Amino acid sequence: MAGSDDVVAEKGGERASDVIKTVMVVIAMQAEALPLVETLQLVEDEQATIFPKGAPWKKYSGDLDALNVHVVIPGKDKSLGVDSVGTVPASLLTYAAGVALQPDLIINAGTAGGFQAKGANIGDVYIATEFANHDRRIPIPVFDKYGVGTMEAIPAGKLIKDLKLKEGKLSTGNSLDMTLQDEEHIKANDATVKDMEGAALAYVADLLAIPLISLKAVTDIVDGNKPTVEEFLENMSMAASALSRTVPLVLKYVSGKSVADLSS
Repeated sequence: MAGSDDVVAEKGGERASDVIKTVMVVIAMQAEALPLVETLQLVEDEQATIFPKGAPWKKYSGDLDALNVHVVIPGKDKSLGVDSVGTVPASLLTYAAGVALQPDLIINAGTAGGFQAKGANIGDVYIATEFANHDRRIPIPVFDKYGVGTMEAIPAGKLIKDLKLKEGKLSTGNSLDMTLQDEEHIKANDATVKDMEGAALAYVADLLAIPLISLKAVTDIVDGNKPTVEEFLENMSMAASALSRTVPLVLKYVSGKSVADLSS
């Protein structure tokens, strides 16, 4: 069995032993991102020349301790004016920004549904230990495993312990609600939280050989009594505030360290 150092090397390549100097934070929704942008006093790059012309994507940049920090978001849908949520916009943004900025670490920060059966509460912030999909159902041998796409997160046991973060497996799908089939697959994934982009970003980060940390604040209890949409909207602001407190703690923690330092 590979040790934690071997897993880090596989996930981050040569970057694992390098001191973290540049961090790219990917956030799906503007309401999730702006409290953090304000907390970190980041400045919007209105030209955003690193992005394709016409893309609605946004980038906010600044410094924190010894870190160069960039927050990138997919922006608003051109036709409907709502946040460009889901796996496709997040993947495209992460790939383009990752190639252009060459960060030493990617952080995916956002909101998620949590399962009370796994101990999740509204406002909890989780760090993902594993990623999987629950809505890519391909019932053909081998393709079925590809559809789920299970990936381990980089080992970050020391970071989790020192910052007293909760940890759990993350399951990703492109719907806010949960069908019975989704529920079956989420249970099979042994997930504590579910979101709409995490596993896709893990795939892109692995493709680019850039280490990824995923932080998710719980907005709704999926297996609770309240309707998901109602609870999500009710708790969005509070969850965004939780992220604006937690992400800076993680950034300060990783500053001056290597990815390998996060595990031991």
